[in-house]
Amino acid sequence: MSHTPIDQLQAIINRSWEQRSSGLPTETRSAVEEVLQLLTDGVLRSAAPTGDGKWVTHEWVKKAILLHFAQTSSRVMRAGELSFYDKVETRRDWEESGVRVVPPATVRHGAHVARGAILMPCYVNIGAFVGSGTMIDTWSTVGSCAQVGANCHISGGVGIGGVLEPLQASPVIIEDNCFIGARSEVAEGVFVGEGAVLAMGSYVSQSTKIYDAVNGGAITRGRIPPRAVVVPGALPSPDGTHSTYALIIKKYRDDRTDAKTALNDILR
Repeated sequence: MSHTPIDQLQAIINRSWEQRSSGLPTETRSAVEEVLQLLTDGVLRSAAPTGDGKWVTHEWVKKAILLHFAQTSSRVMRAGELSFYDKVETRRDWEESGVRVVPPATVRHGAHVARGAILMPCYVNIGAFVGSGTMIDTWSTVGSCAQVGANCHISGGVGIGGVLEPLQASPVIIEDNCFIGARSEVAEGVFVGEGAVLAMGSYVSQSTKIYDAVNGGAITRGRIPPRAVVVPGALPSPDGTHSTYALIIKKYRDDRTDAKTALNDILR
């Protein structure tokens, strides 16, 4: 636990960021280490809900992560029989965490995985947050600073995009109780609302059209509404000469959807 108040840490990091071209102050290293530990513990997040349905990105936290790379040299690291050459330690503090970790799941220091989560052989990058009861399935990746809520199922081979730069860019946010189908990709700060379901092979970025077939064919981008059930599809061009990839909201979640996407308790 940090002994430095959050506002003081923020001031140190912002000051160090402005001075980085002329050399980092001596206080930077300890401040950065405290920030990474707070991220690991889940006390601090790179992006967080504001309580009114919106999220805020903490740019100074991303600065701290980038400063860690600037002030740290790569070195040989070991995790059991495995050897790495990197700037960020691999987390090994699972015994008292209440997290089930199936080898060779890899989580970097500075990423938080809440009690009750299940990590199949996957990768969780620095600054990321994984909520309680969530399963990150085999060969899935959770990118830098991505936020995954509680009781989600991130299926096999899913890519949750990360972002450190630009600093003001929002990371991918997946709220509670979501299901992301196998081999899907969610990137470029896309927001996935509470309880949404993405079918297998759904690819969504900020430029992907999202067509709501339930509500009059409204087209949006960058945001999957809460409880939307989304499948890959295509929309015709205005001149009818071709179609472009899109996601189609086929319905909104119901009891039948809940039954299909529920994680069996025995897995926990």
